[in-house]
Amino acid sequence: CRYFTAFLAYGGCNLVLGATAAALCAYIAPAAAGSGIPEVKAYLNGVDAYSILAPSTLFVKIFGSILGVSGGFVLGKEGPMVHTGACIANLLGQGGSRKYHLTWNWLKYFKNDRDRRDLITCGAAAGVAAAFRAPVGGVLFALEEAASWWRSALLWRTFFTTAVVAVVLRALIEFCRKGKCGLFGQGGLIMFDLSSNVPSYGTQDLIAIIILGVIGGVFGGLFNFLLDRILRVYSIINERGAPSKILLTITISIITSACSYGLPWLAACSPCPVGSMEECPTIGRSGNFKSFQCPPGHYNGLASLFFNTNDDAIRNLFSRGTENEFHMSSLFVFFIAIYCLGLVTYGIAVPSGLFIPVILAGATYGRIVGTLLGPMSDIDPGLFALLGAASFLGGTMRMTVSVCVILLELTNELHMLPLVMLVLLISKTIADCFNKGVYDQIVVMKGLPFMEAHAEPYMRHLVASDVVSGPLISFSGVEKVGNIVHALRITGHNGFPVVDEPPVSEAPELVGLVLRSHVLVLLSGRNFMKEKVKTSGSFVLRRFGAFDFAKPGSGKGMKIEDLDFTEEEMEMYVDLHPITNTSPYTVVETMSLAKAAVLFRALGLRHLLVVPKTPGRFPIVGILTRHDLMPEHIHGLFPNLRKSH
Repeated sequence: CRYFTAFLAYGGCNLVLGATAAALCAYIAPAAAGSGIPEVKAYLNGVDAYSILAPSTLFVKIFGSILGVSGGFVLGKEGPMVHTGACIANLLGQGGSRKYHLTWNWLKYFKNDRDRRDLITCGAAAGVAAAFRAPVGGVLFALEEAASWWRSALLWRTFFTTAVVAVVLRALIEFCRKGKCGLFGQGGLIMFDLSSNVPSYGTQDLIAIIILGVIGGVFGGLFNFLLDRILRVYSIINERGAPSKILLTITISIITSACSYGLPWLAACSPCPVGSMEECPTIGRSGNFKSFQCPPGHYNGLASLFFNTNDDAIRNLFSRGTENEFHMSSLFVFFIAIYCLGLVTYGIAVPSGLFIPVILAGATYGRIVGTLLGPMSDIDPGLFALLGAASFLGGTMRMTVSVCVILLELTNELHMLPLVMLVLLISKTIADCFNKGVYDQIVVMKGLPFMEAHAEPYMRHLVASDVVSGPLISFSGVEKVGNIVHALRITGHNGFPVVDEPPVSEAPELVGLVLRSHVLVLLSGRNFMKEKVKTSGSFVLRRFGAFDFAKPGSGKGMKIEDLDFTEEEMEMYVDLHPITNTSPYTVVETMSLAKAAVLFRALGLRHLLVVPKTPGRFPIVGILTRHDLMPEHIHGLFPNLRKSH
């Protein structure tokens, strides 16, 4: 009865914390669920969705992560911290939030697409640097995984950002020493220091590393496959509304509490190691040895992994000179539990990251391999745990350089660099034979129109004019207000070609491209003319400020429904020449679609004008947008086109 009461108290606390986190996500910011890395990655690829980086998402992300980790779920705060950093950067990049009365006028200088994208990239790098205390790893994560467009200026900006993160972290750690801030600050900037002495390894160890890489690739590919299937089931449940989301979270919370409380009963008590520098059994929230109903002088190895903070559990698995600290059966049970709970937890309505579950599972089977080898290897089981974590990270996330540097900054084990590199390359290569990386799969599953760096092979058999969507809607250089308003109301296009026709020009001539947001700003000024006459455009400079034509933050700008015009104004004219981009990117209609797609992606375009090859025709054939380059659209137009072409 006493044990059952203890479980009710433990499970009840976890349930309340988890349900609260789910309620925040379900009712305030559904976009805050999950890690947020796929969404940030899609945004930096050009997918513009305000809810992904809204202030409400930031609020729920912070408090939901705190509640989710406190609720005992098998998840990490590291992934959500990437999303948190991106949300903060977006808030700065759009000059604050008018809705929440947080605005700063000096930030208007960053109110354009490129600067906002750079800020969000820096924010994502700062999130990784703060989560893992790995400033260089944060820069490489932004380069390898987050950003789609990279240039030298962005390199030093992200480096400066993560350097500031490292300085601030160091200052906070110094301030929080001796338990002033709870468990924060333990381990200093190096969270899992393993550099006590130089490890030695030989040829037989390299064979074991190769086997570990293969295991990581297989487990990683299987993990991504199962996660994709589970997330598709969860999406059906979550579509039923907020109560279903909360109920699903409560169910997973009960399962997690039952596993973490019930499984340690399967493990036998072990006597405390003789001469250990650690207190055994540990008293308090943190430490190596948890008693869990064991007699004095004994500890429960499985409880020492379950009833610990994530950082301490990883520290226990990475620890060196502790070959006999955990029974093999305990490691097997813990690996199966973490692997399965990590799968079913990601996808519920709680901010959750995959880094910690993957590191825990990988470190566990790495330690199993190291323990099984025993005297056959010169590498400590704790170092095998590090290599196992690297192999599973490479197998699931398919990142190599950034993961390698993050792990080395986490452990300060520079001597393991060649082995970490080798195991990452092997696991990634093996896992790529089965499926994509976990974040790429989630992007596809959520239907985000992400553009890959390379064109699909079947695009070589098509030309640009084959996939442009119609009908084409264009404006004259001097256009009637009513025509513009009608076009904006019946379409969702964000860009319109501007064509001068006689008598403004001798023959139809492509002037350029005008954006919807710029047209709306111009219409709001109501500088209309009664006759169709081209102006000098000086009125625009007199009437509007330098930032009036900057794109509003995250697509949340002016709408045509917000503007009302009289019948007299609808019959008047407005000159679009002053706000037209007269040098848009264009491709000829016979250009290979593969080349057009690479150009579109490499330059970070939103519109690519397709012009005719032969003169004498209307000066524009159509506009290529991101939608036109998506496989779903192309295969809808050409159902017999096979991807294998």
